[in-house]
Amino acid sequence: MVKTNKENDSTLRVMKGIEQPGQINMELVGKFKSRKTKNLPVNIYIDGILAGNHTILSQAITLVESSLPKDQEKAQEVITACLKSRQSAVGSRQSTTVYPDKDRKNDPVGSIRIGITGAPGVGKSTFIEALGTYLTQNGHKLAVLAIDPSSARSKGSILGDKTRMEDLSVDPNAFIRPSPSTGKLGGVARKTRETIILCEAAGFDVIIVETVGVGQSETAVHSMVDFFLLLMMADAGDELQGIKRGIIEMADAIIINKADRDNIGKAKAARVEYANALHLFPASDSGWSPVTDICSSITREGIERIWEIILKHNELLQKNGYFSHKRMEQNLQVLEDCIEEGLRNHLFSRKNTAKAISMARSEITKGTVSPYTAARELLEGYFREL
Repeated sequence: MVKTNKENDSTLRVMKGIEQPGQINMELVGKFKSRKTKNLPVNIYIDGILAGNHTILSQAITLVESSLPKDQEKAQEVITACLKSRQSAVGSRQSTTVYPDKDRKNDPVGSIRIGITGAPGVGKSTFIEALGTYLTQNGHKLAVLAIDPSSARSKGSILGDKTRMEDLSVDPNAFIRPSPSTGKLGGVARKTRETIILCEAAGFDVIIVETVGVGQSETAVHSMVDFFLLLMMADAGDELQGIKRGIIEMADAIIINKADRDNIGKAKAARVEYANALHLFPASDSGWSPVTDICSSITREGIERIWEIILKHNELLQKNGYFSHKRMEQNLQVLEDCIEEGLRNHLFSRKNTAKAISMARSEITKGTVSPYTAARELLEGYFREL
């Protein structure tokens, strides 16, 4: 009689095989959780920013963008510390040889802030990546702050600028931060200024602020940068019809992008038109005469020339003292913006404000009071309670 093994007496044998891993890698989840630590102490934010830690810098910017009072208090402590650190660093750099490399002797001391604007489709993101890659390859550290428009209906933003800058997004010497406009230009201006301070404290010597396009946001961005660049495109209809006089007056340079392939001749013709138009405007207070040029963000032709234009502008303003004068004007603008925002927040945070506004809206809807009278009465009641 043959003995049978109970484990083998079945005609169907199922091999155990290898246990399949789960769909979620819990080890990676733990790592990401640790990176997204909230409510960090102020000294951790400061030390991380000064050390150039991109993760801590991103968390600090999120803190600055928060509207919570407790976050704002902590954010102001971080900003104050970064300002002091940045001022002392610039002072020490001015008394020493900033760039030993002879090819970089004309580079600006401290940082330079560049505003870039242009109509949608002109190629701002591609241009910024071309210019940014050139800068990082030449030893600069670049921060790109892209202001993305928020939907008036859903209040959301796409924040897709980082995906269009594939090379810069993985460059260790570059930092890209898209931020929503949230529908309030004043708020964008203040948050962006504070973000600039953090980026400069983190060691970025070139700050690029990209606007949403030709519109009201340009005025806000112009008030926080040293050099304002208007990007245009040839063969897009009437060249001078596509831009506003106010934008041209703010521009320190008008660059015709996409000057490649069969478009070079059209780009040169557009450059002449813009150059002729600039002669009709009065001279700027800085002593700088706006220039026009052409470039191709794809072939990188003209990118080096544009950086040289920016350096010449910076050198002129440093020599005649207008650079520091403009930075001081920017600080005074920050004072006004902070006062306006503080008053607005204080007004709408009061308990009686919501009820008073609701009553005013009801009366305006019925036609019993004008909106001007209702606004005046609301403010008078607010000031009486102070």
